[in-house]
Amino acid sequence: MTGTNWAGNLTYGASALLEPTSVGELCEIVAAAPRVRALGTRHSFNRIADTDGVQVSVAALPALLEVDAAARTVTVSAGLRYGELVEELDRAGWALHNLASLPHISVAGAIATGTHGSGDHNGSLASSVAGLELVAADGTVLTARRGDPDFAGMVVSLGRLGVVTTVTLDIVTTFQVRQDVYEGVSWDAIAANLDAITSSAYSVSMFTDWGEAGAGQAWLKSRADVTPPADFFGAAPATRELHPLPDESAEFTTRQLGVPGAWWDRLPHFRLGFTPSNGEELQTEYLVPRHHALAAIDAVRALAPAIRPHLFVSELRTIAADDLWLSPSHDVDCLAIHFTWRMHVPEVTALLPTLDDALASFTARPHWGKVFQSDRERLDAAYPRIADFRALADGLDPNGKFSNDQTAEWLGP
Repeated sequence: MTGTNWAGNLTYGASALLEPTSVGELCEIVAAAPRVRALGTRHSFNRIADTDGVQVSVAALPALLEVDAAARTVTVSAGLRYGELVEELDRAGWALHNLASLPHISVAGAIATGTHGSGDHNGSLASSVAGLELVAADGTVLTARRGDPDFAGMVVSLGRLGVVTTVTLDIVTTFQVRQDVYEGVSWDAIAANLDAITSSAYSVSMFTDWGEAGAGQAWLKSRADVTPPADFFGAAPATRELHPLPDESAEFTTRQLGVPGAWWDRLPHFRLGFTPSNGEELQTEYLVPRHHALAAIDAVRALAPAIRPHLFVSELRTIAADDLWLSPSHDVDCLAIHFTWRMHVPEVTALLPTLDDALASFTARPHWGKVFQSDRERLDAAYPRIADFRALADGLDPNGKFSNDQTAEWLGP
C-alpha cells in the first residue's frame, strides 16, 4: 500500500513505493520490475499514476538546476517542484514563460499530463520542454532533444514511455507582473467580447459558478508596466483581495490590487509559501478549440442545474497551441473549462458522461490528470497523433511495463 492521491479520492494499489537516490539505482529498479509507474506530487485525480507493480518517485535523486544562458534553457531534476525552481531561476535573471495555478507540482508530472497556465500567447508548461532524459523499459537511459524524431510525442507521455529523470526547459528574461481582479463579468459581455477579454492581459482567468450572473471574478495578470482598464467590459475593479471562492479568505492567494511582484509570485493563483493540505475536492477540465469556445460555454451553461449542486467553482482561461502529440492544446489555441468539484464522488462520477457528451461535438480534450469519462473513439477523434503515440509506446515499451489500467483504457495496453 503506497497511500492516497492529494485529494484523497483514491488509494493506490502499488505493491511498493521506491525512492531511488541515484539514476543507477533507478535503472536497476526499472529493469527488474515487470510493472512500473512514476509517482509525482500526487496532484492527479484519476489512476494515471497507479499500478499493480511498483511506483517510483524521483524526488530523492540528486538535485539539479543548471542554467545555460547561451541556449536560454535550464536543466532540472524531474522531481523538482516548480516552487523549488522559480526563486533560484529568478535570482539568476531568468524566468519560465508560464506557471500553473499551484507552484507545488513537480516538473515531470506537470509536463507528462499537459498541465498548463494561461494566456492567449502562452503555451502549456510542456511546450517549453527542450529536452529530457528518461529510464526506458530495459533500464537504459534515453536522451531526447527538440528536433529529434518523435520528440513531440515524448513530452506529454502520460508516463507510458519511461521514468523521466531530468528535463530541459526554455527560459526567458525575468519580468515583473501585477495582478488586478474585476468583479461581475456578465455572460452577455463574455459572448460579445471573449477575444478582447482573454487578450487583455498576459494571463486572464474568469471564475464562475455557472449562475445567471456570469463570471463573478476576472483575474488579470499583466506585465508590471501595463496599466489595466478602469472598467473591464462592465466589471468593476475589486477593492480588496479575493479568493476564487467568494466566501474563502484571500490570505493564501497571490497578491492583487495591482501590486507588482516577481513573475513566480503572481502567475500562480496561490502563494508559494502556502502548501495545500489534502484537498477535499475533485477536478475535471476540458480544453476546447477557440473557435468552439462560446458554443462550449453555452453547452455547459445548459447543464448548470445538474452541475451547480456539486461545484465549488469553474475557471475559464486560454492556452496557445503547441505541437505535442498528446497535449490537450495540440495544434490549436484553446479555451480551458475547469471544474473544481465538491467531494461528491458518486454524484460527480454520474455527471461526467453527461459532461463528456455535451462537449464531444467540439472535439474537446480532457486534461489527463483530472477525472473524466470518455471513450477510445472520442479520444482518437480528438487527438490526430494518438495512433503515432501508440506506435511510439509499443516501440519503447513493447511489454507494457509502464502501462496501467487507466492508460490502457485511453490508449490500449
